[in-house]
Amino acid sequence: MSRFRSYLSHPLWGSLLLLVFSYLVLKFGIGYLLPAIGVHSAPVPSSVLLQYMLTVLVAVLLYVSTDEGRWRAFKQPIRDVMVDPARRTMRAVLLVAFPVLAGVVTYGRVRAEVGAPPSLRSIHPAPPNEITLRGQTMHLPGLENPLREGGFLEERVRTGGRLYVQNCVPCHGDRLDGDGPAAHALNPVPADFTDNGTISQLTESYVFWRIAKGGPGLPVEGAPWNSAMPAWEDILTADEIWSVIPFIYERSGSRPRTWEEAEGSGDGGGG
Repeated sequence: MSRFRSYLSHPLWGSLLLLVFSYLVLKFGIGYLLPAIGVHSAPVPSSVLLQYMLTVLVAVLLYVSTDEGRWRAFKQPIRDVMVDPARRTMRAVLLVAFPVLAGVVTYGRVRAEVGAPPSLRSIHPAPPNEITLRGQTMHLPGLENPLREGGFLEERVRTGGRLYVQNCVPCHGDRLDGDGPAAHALNPVPADFTDNGTISQLTESYVFWRIAKGGPGLPVEGAPWNSAMPAWEDILTADEIWSVIPFIYERSGSRPRTWEEAEGSGDGGGG
């Protein structure tokens, strides 16, 4: 016990023990011990762990170097291993061990891993034939925006603009270019409606499905980076969703794809 205390009080061995303890706390304590006491947490990413450990290392070096005697004691074991004739065997072991360790780490990072190939992601995955919205079944093939047939479209567009500003601007932006205040925190970033490769390729019923069901409603081919958009069916009514759609097309300078165009190209508006 006294020998352990002497090691612990030594600047070098005490510093190494502190580094090991810090690593264990950061690696396992934050991610696995805090939830045990009811605090939500997650494992620390390796890049963040490296930054924390570098911070601890700098703090330890600053501490041991503030006192000349402590700094001399800290360096003494290192100097002995490097120049003491009695430590020749240890030097030889270290000269072999460090390159081998570096080689093992490098090999582990660059070796090819055998695994299942990733699934291909479709930017515009095929929609289902029908969806259920608040208890009502809607058949998507051939479905047109009912608000375009009922007149007062300008009034509907104004309503859609108000709903867009209230709910969509943070991600899709006030210019509908996918550059809203929260856009850069999302992966993938929100769709740029001013791009000809987005809603110009889609029917309004497809856009309705995507807004209503959001990211949670995407099929498997929409992975592995599913949309962060929520399912707006829990917030907006069907008429409100239909109102937002013509506003998006009008404001972005696009026009919706018709079902005649979709059927002529052999897809269902899924792009």
